[in-house]
Amino acid sequence: MTAAPGLLISAPSSGTGKTTVMLGLLRALADDGLTVQPFKSGPDYIDPAFHRAAAHRPSFNIDTWAMPPALIGGISEQAGGADIIISEGSMGLFDGVATKGESGFGSSAETALKMGWPVILVIDVGGQAQSAAATALGFQSYNPDLPFAGVILNRCASPRHERLARLGMDKAGINVLGVLPRRGDLALPERHLGLIQAVEHPDLEQAIQGYATFLRENVDLDAIKAAARAGAADTGALPKPPAQSIALAQDAAFSFTYPHVLTGWRNAGAQILPFSPLNDEAPAPDADLVWLPGGYPELHAGTLANNAQYLAGLRKHAQTKPVHGECGGYMALGTALIDKEGTRYEMAGLLGLVTSYEKRKFHLGYRQATLHAPMPGFGTGARLRGHEFHYSTILEEPDAPLAQVGDADGNPVPETGSVRGNVTGTFFHMIAEATT
Repeated sequence: MTAAPGLLISAPSSGTGKTTVMLGLLRALADDGLTVQPFKSGPDYIDPAFHRAAAHRPSFNIDTWAMPPALIGGISEQAGGADIIISEGSMGLFDGVATKGESGFGSSAETALKMGWPVILVIDVGGQAQSAAATALGFQSYNPDLPFAGVILNRCASPRHERLARLGMDKAGINVLGVLPRRGDLALPERHLGLIQAVEHPDLEQAIQGYATFLRENVDLDAIKAAARAGAADTGALPKPPAQSIALAQDAAFSFTYPHVLTGWRNAGAQILPFSPLNDEAPAPDADLVWLPGGYPELHAGTLANNAQYLAGLRKHAQTKPVHGECGGYMALGTALIDKEGTRYEMAGLLGLVTSYEKRKFHLGYRQATLHAPMPGFGTGARLRGHEFHYSTILEEPDAPLAQVGDADGNPVPETGSVRGNVTGTFFHMIAEATT
């Protein structure tokens, strides 16, 4: 398979506008008739849904810390048939962790190097002019092996501001691929965990089309397409399903699933049976496994607590067959969830876990786990890689720990997950099984 030419959109830091640039670029290229394959560098499970809406094609994460090379190869194969690949970085271009994971330290720069994609750096020039060139020059020279396509200057205040910023870039020999005027209406809505979900956006299609028009008016699309380069055409395998038929909770409360996981399950012949706890739907009674992914159950705790059909079906399934929850799904399997106002809601009660958002504490980072007990798809002793991102605090976690869990550097974390009978849960979202 010949790899399509690709680019990676990154930035010096978060908050520079790279996601809106990414969405606008995906749609503008798609509107030009190109088949555009989006990717996301790192463990983000919100952005791929936005990418899919913009490109009309599923987006996949590539994670050089958590994923072994064979999995990255299997994910890269999903670009088959694409004319061009556009990947979005996470955080700053060179931001990663201290300890190497399955294939790297987890930075967007590593993703670009591994895949052979030149980098376009989105720089917020607000509050500076020629000085922005020093930032761009530093990023270009930090790793000489990393191909650097140029910059898009964002939030430019005036024609004079643009002229001064361009002078600096010309002096530094940096290719300017576009200059975006400052506009306050281009930011995506956010909440406490970052961007809202794509399914919650009040008018996502109109917003994306607006980004595309804005990009088309202010960047050189031909120069961007010409900068794309083809890398190695790796092959590999996606994750195998943990069961043949899987009842998967899917709605606004449970939506955080990594696309490569679900695609791997489907490609291997597993039957995915969606159900909505928010609509009081019980999981399919003939499913081999019930899987509750992460999401925002704390925003819907009252509804979940009162939906009798969903709870009865979940409890009945757990009597004889496995149930697993990740993060928000784990909390929904517990005894109770306390929202930010301090109101306690009774959850499924399949685990003793009690969590609270009343006193928020930020939990963020990669996780590596060694299982003390089996969970769906993995036996005792299996080593998993994942990512944790939530604000909930554990008040009670009385069940047996599911795993020994540490951060990226191996430091133990208290969120060990739980196991009780056929029910398991973790606070981390699983990305891959470790191979080394």
